Amino acid sequence: MKIEKIPVEFKKALPIIKSLEEAGFEAYFVGGSVRDILLGKAIHDVDIATSAYPEEVKSIFPRTVDVGIEHGTVLVLHEEDQYEITTFRTESTYQDYRRPDQVTFVRSLSEDLKRRDFTINALAMNQVGEIVDLFEGIKDLESQLIRAVGVAQERFNEDALRMMRALRFASQLDFKIEKETLVAIADLSDLLSKISIERIHVEFVKLMLGKNRVGGLLPFIATNCFNYCPGFVDKKLHLQKLAALPNYQISEEAQVWLLVLHMLEVDPKECRKILSEWKLSNAMIKQVTQLLVGLNFRLTQPWNNQKLFEIGLINARLIEQSLCYFDKATNFTILEEKYQNLAIKNSHDLAVDGKILMNHFNRPPGPWIGKVLAKLETEVVVGNIPNEKIQLLDLATRCGD
Repeated sequence: MKIEKIPVEFKKALPIIKSLEEAGFEAYFVGGSVRDILLGKAIHDVDIATSAYPEEVKSIFPRTVDVGIEHGTVLVLHEEDQYEITTFRTESTYQDYRRPDQVTFVRSLSEDLKRRDFTINALAMNQVGEIVDLFEGIKDLESQLIRAVGVAQERFNEDALRMMRALRFASQLDFKIEKETLVAIADLSDLLSKISIERIHVEFVKLMLGKNRVGGLLPFIATNCFNYCPGFVDKKLHLQKLAALPNYQISEEAQVWLLVLHMLEVDPKECRKILSEWKLSNAMIKQVTQLLVGLNFRLTQPWNNQKLFEIGLINARLIEQSLCYFDKATNFTILEEKYQNLAIKNSHDLAVDGKILMNHFNRPPGPWIGKVLAKLETEVVVGNIPNEKIQLLDLATRCGD
């Protein structure tokens, strides 16, 4: 097979291929970018594999960075772009089910492709667009199948994260996982306990953001991979309910965790515990907790001033957008109008602050300031009092601390 119209991303990288070939080495575009050409998808990273060893690559190009030279990868800087150039290689046993104990550089493209995860990723393309397909990857693309290269059990024993990648590709590409590959995932799912949660996190979020989330979630549940994820153990029924939600594509990671935690029936007070185990940032944990509080509220009643003030417009929009998963009507116009009509949008908009209160009451700082400001904020937000300094101080005096 030959690609007649080579995408511009590859044309820009052709000088790299030509330089390697002029030096007497083989060089090919490889992996996901070749797959995406055949699928007609947007190209992101262009990776190149070569028979040149790392030191040989470095001798050819004037600007390089050793990004993973022990595994055969050199970053070549070319004009305004950069490309990862990886030497053809074979790998030994994998004691930790993730990284090979030893990498051996070889001059053979076929030996290199043999070690890759799935047939649709074991494709190579030369500089004139001719596709090298040693494992019927094109056939699997046409059949929309995720199939392990060679023996699936061996591929997953080498790198257990490949099981999550298979599930992720099923969602992202809207493909089915080939039967023997799926059986191997079910048989070896316990190997995910050997993989860092940070890596599982990346694959799970990509799965949830895919165009056919349900197509990745159902095998994720059926193969018991879920039992090796924080907070998911023994939650099969809850996860099945998650998979049963309408299959609209999720827009961002915060929404992923909002839907997951809601369907797991997690109390907002327990969000931090679970999400910390997933290694989410503090900022993301805070946002998801607010979203969960807001969604629980919004599913039973319309927005009011106080809740909208607490949640904020950005999170409120995401909550409103999430109502479609629960067959609830959304109304962004009303949301925007209600927010714009708030007397204050955040605590900084209040006409008094801590310094003003200390001067007014002639008192030192302390917890009393936060209590008074919170009371004043509430009264202004719900419309009981205008946001004016004199009236706010009068109310503070009457209420005491």
